[in-house]
Amino acid sequence: MAKIPSCDRVLSLLLVAPAVAVVLALFVYPLGYSLISAFTTRDGQPSLDNFVKTFELYGTDILFTLVIVAVSTALIGLLAAAIGGYLVLGTHPAAVTLLKWLYRWPLFIPFIVAAQCMRTFLAKNGMLNNTLDTLGLVDIAALSGLLDWRGIIVTFVWKETPFVALLVSGAMAALDRASIEAARNLGAGGFRILFEILLPQVAGVMTVGLVLAFVTMLSVLSVPIMISGGAPTMITVDMAFRVNSYSDYGVANALGFVSYLIAGLAAWVYIRRNLAGEGAP
Repeated sequence: MAKIPSCDRVLSLLLVAPAVAVVLALFVYPLGYSLISAFTTRDGQPSLDNFVKTFELYGTDILFTLVIVAVSTALIGLLAAAIGGYLVLGTHPAAVTLLKWLYRWPLFIPFIVAAQCMRTFLAKNGMLNNTLDTLGLVDIAALSGLLDWRGIIVTFVWKETPFVALLVSGAMAALDRASIEAARNLGAGGFRILFEILLPQVAGVMTVGLVLAFVTMLSVLSVPIMISGGAPTMITVDMAFRVNSYSDYGVANALGFVSYLIAGLAAWVYIRRNLAGEGAP
């Protein structure tokens, strides 16, 4: 005879049911639909035509996206390490306090607002070039703006560095300072302490932050479409173009599948790093 579920179990299921329904409706169903659409034609027949068209039309954009996000991630890692290291090792309290106050600001600014601000800051006659011209460092007539791939990288790095730096600096601050003081007593400088003592101990935390930043930048539409309107561009712009201009969900979803693979590569690096760390003696 089947057991009747207890009231506590029924109540538990009722409590999680709305959350599960939202996940299924807003994430699982769209994901499944996009995968099916990527591998089928408009009449529902299985086909790889969408991927053939994707790589014919947007192969350069896929490579461009991968390079932009990879370079941005590398720069974010360097800056996050530098910021975290200075917050932990800095000897000037006023500079440390100022850095703590400044570097977190981009955390509260949406990507679309950051992109609009960078359009003004990086334009040919924008704030950056005008400031350099006022200081007599450059001639603004001979300069060009950075509203291209360079502007995309600048925006991504400026926006995502605080997130990774917050994780890294917190992990560094939680470390036992005995090893730091011992290294200082033996004459080690700040750079050596940072790269030989601090970073190896927070490598796992940094990897998590960089993977999350990588995936976030991979999915952003507003920055590439507002900063750089030319070609090549990022695949998020191509996806929006295929849907808005041609209602071509097949190719758009094929591009999305490619982005899943790129994100999966980042996740694989993260998992491999964790497994290697667990297997270390």
